[in-house]
Amino acid sequence: MEVRLFPNRSRPGVGLRPKRDAQRPLLPQHARHCPVLEAGSALGFLVYPPLEPHESFYIDYQGEGRYRFVFYGNQSGRWEPLFGVTITQPVGATGMIREEVFFATPEPVTTPDRATKMMRTFMVPEDLGTPPGALTLRGAWNFRTPQGWDTVYTPIFNAIERPITPMLVIRVETDWYAHETEFRYVLQPGEGVSGSHNLPIGQVLFVPREDVELADCTGEEVEAIRQSQEKFAREKAAVKITNPLGLSHSPHYLRMSRAGRRDDRSTPPVFSHPIAAAGEAPREPAAEARVGRNDPCPCGSGRKYKRCHGAGRSPTV
Repeated sequence: MEVRLFPNRSRPGVGLRPKRDAQRPLLPQHARHCPVLEAGSALGFLVYPPLEPHESFYIDYQGEGRYRFVFYGNQSGRWEPLFGVTITQPVGATGMIREEVFFATPEPVTTPDRATKMMRTFMVPEDLGTPPGALTLRGAWNFRTPQGWDTVYTPIFNAIERPITPMLVIRVETDWYAHETEFRYVLQPGEGVSGSHNLPIGQVLFVPREDVELADCTGEEVEAIRQSQEKFAREKAAVKITNPLGLSHSPHYLRMSRAGRRDDRSTPPVFSHPIAAAGEAPREPAAEARVGRNDPCPCGSGRKYKRCHGAGRSPTV
């Protein structure tokens, strides 16, 4: 499945491209040794703001329909505010949104009109305050999905360090609607969000637009599930690895998952692994081969040897 990218309309080509990252620096340590947490972190793509490396911004909610956008530049190794825009919503449901530009430098670096246009590159003033404290951020790239697929805009998965800013999840039919990226945070008075070149503002994933029907398992299927669970528990318990930090974990799930991705020529039976069902163990590298820890693993997983079959082994292997 191929998803097409098109750039931010106001700043085409500025900002990092979307990417997957299963082992981000701010993830809890356990997430780097748990294959299902790692897979959840890598689900979809991280999206970045349309910023150059020397640029950043900060947006805060001051309460009572008042927001402030401040644009920063890195001048001589120091981050300094260059200009900002204060947005004030009307009291009640009627009235106009007021936008007041202010400059933080003795000599204005741009014009008020360009300052408001720059502010709109990163946020959507029309979405402010719905619900109260809501703020919509724009990404550097947008997405066009194939026929029958939607784009889901979400918070960044598994980023659990407090304080956590809540965010509304959005699902858009991007196979026909040329939708600009939207990440809708909801702030409390006094809270704010920041953006920088290498700091993702959200995460997107793509889902098919098809009906899902739920049906009960048959008695035979329930029994097959139980046998599969017991077999997996035995095999997992038989393989344990302790990393240099003293954390003990089993690579059994990860090895079986990789083996299943390699063996995609046949359809596996229900609730059984294709290789395990055939009575074969996941393929190990040849014992006589000397593989560098940073070389591709000979098993064909596409990962470095030290993160695959070399996990927990001596660095001299």
